[in-house]
Parts: sequence; C-alpha cells; structure tokens
Amino acid sequence: MSKAGAFDLASGLGGKIEKDDVLSAVDKYEKYHASFGGVEEDRKANYTDMVNKYYDLVTSFYEYGWGESFHFAPRWKGESLKESIKRHEHFLALQLGLKPGQKVLDVGCGIGGPLREIARFSSTSVMGINNNEYQITRGKALNRVAGVDRTCDFTKADFMKMPFPENSFDAVYAIEATCHAPDAVGCYKEIYRVLKPGQSFAAYEWCMTDAFDPNNQDHQKIKAEIEIGDGLPDIRSTRQCIAALKEAGFEVIWEQDLAKDSPLPWYLPLDTSHFSLSSFRLTAAGRFITKNMVIALEYVGLAPKGSQRVQSFLEKAAEGLVAGGKKEIFTPMYFFLAKKPE
Repeated sequence: MSKAGAFDLASGLGGKIEKDDVLSAVDKYEKYHASFGGVEEDRKANYTDMVNKYYDLVTSFYEYGWGESFHFAPRWKGESLKESIKRHEHFLALQLGLKPGQKVLDVGCGIGGPLREIARFSSTSVMGINNNEYQITRGKALNRVAGVDRTCDFTKADFMKMPFPENSFDAVYAIEATCHAPDAVGCYKEIYRVLKPGQSFAAYEWCMTDAFDPNNQDHQKIKAEIEIGDGLPDIRSTRQCIAALKEAGFEVIWEQDLAKDSPLPWYLPLDTSHFSLSSFRLTAAGRFITKNMVIALEYVGLAPKGSQRVQSFLEKAAEGLVAGGKKEIFTPMYFFLAKKPE
C-alpha cells in the first residue's frame, strides 16, 4: 500500500539523495529551468541528472497526495479520481489488445502503480523500465505487497538506451513518461527496436496543443511552470509527437486528445476552486495543510532542508497545469496507438 502519513512523507523526502545534500540538489535542479536562468539545451544535455534529481525530490510528495499511479485521467461525473485512474489504465490495456501470458514493457514506470493494475487486469507479465533507484526500490516493495512480484519486475536503465534485445516485447506502453525524453524520435526508435513486429505501442503524452502560441508570453510562462514542476526538458506539440512516431518507423493507427471529451476537466483535482473529500490532499485546503506540515517537519529536522522548496515548485506546477488546462493549450493525455509493421 502507498505511504499515507506525515512521517512516511518525511522519511521519503529526497529519495536516494543524502539528507544533507537535498538542499544543494534542489538548487541544481531549479537552475536547469527557465525561471532560474536555465536553457532548454542544458536540460536536454543533462536530462538524466535533471530527471533523477526531480524524482528523488518529489516521489514522496506524489505518493502522499496522488497514490501509486502518478497520472491524470479523463473523468465521468460521479466517478472518483481513483476510479478514473484505474479506468484510464484499463483503456490502455484494451487498446493494446493484451492477452494473458504476454510480455509487456512499461516505459518510465514510476513506482509501478499502472504496471500492477494492468498486469492484474490483463493477466500479463509487465516489465517496468525506470532510471530512478528510489522509485524502483519502492516499486519492488509494492509489487511484493500486491503479490505480483513473480510476474512483474523493474529494470533500472535509461529508456533512451534500453538493455533489451530487439523484438523482446508483445506490447509497449508509456503513461505520461516519455515526455521526459530529450529527443522524441530517439525515444520512439528505442521502443520500436524492442517491440516485436506486428505489435503495438500506446501512450499518453504530455503535449502543447494547437492552441498554444509560442509568441504569447502568458502561454510561455505556463509552459515554463509545467516544465520546472514536472522535470521536463521541453514540452512537445501533438504534431511533433506524431511526426516523431512516423520517423521512428511506426504506423499510427489512431490518435486523439482525450482531454477534449472528458465530462469533468482532467485538472479538476488541482483546481483551487474544487473541493473533494476523496482526494482531499490535492485540494487547496489539503495542499495548505501539507505545506505547513512540511515547514514544521523541516523545522524540527524530520524532513531535510530544501523540502519546502520542493513543495513550492510542485505548487507552482499545479498552478501551471490548471492554467494550461483551462486555456486548452496543454494536455496530459494525448493518446496514440501505433503499430510496428510486420
């Protein structure tokens, strides 16, 4: 089960970073980003360090507030956030046509929430690839608790250079993860290489939509807030994603921004005007309590110095995500299904 309490949050802050080094890690992470003078080229050149620092710093916050699956979902009226997240994962499995016994790859798997859900839903064996040691340690522990440790596992590696032979997997998926890649074509080519011929790759991508205007300063500010708050070197457009898939050799079966047809806005859990008891920790009141709790934990030495600043840039990210969603210039659920030719 996910970590639930304040002391669990405090004990995990910083991930595998030594507690005395968390503040300097926050400094270095922030300097990669535009609001602190950083440039896109440096973020792409140092993406491994940047993304690893990001997930060491934020994973405990994510698990505390979001649970085991760190992603958004389209949502029906009357449906809880947790229910919508599970349905979003099941939709992906159904689109891939997963069958019992198949070998599946989860690219950028986090602590394995979707991996476990999809494995149980489809009776498949799922391998998660992730370059963050702390998340893999948490994921393996949670696999044991869920009883899927015999059929599901993790590989610590960079998904731009995967340690798997060609044609290894019956299906591949990525959930809001390949947005961390410094080069979409290179990332998709690696996925193409390890996927068996005739099989499918499906993903939910974080993208700027056609409504995004690169010459609009407000749009650029929102984009920068999302990038620093979510460990991204850049945010690609939906058109760039499709072009990259085709350049990598995939046949695109279908694609759609699932945010457009969601009965409830995908950003609703983060909207300060929204209140929900079932996802209280994500509401304005819940985040206010978390903020002050982190201040107290850092003050008494239970949380490492720098924890408040991590909470602060995550709060800024939430503001950027809500603004991007309301203006319809950003989507976290640009879906595509692509096939590797026979």
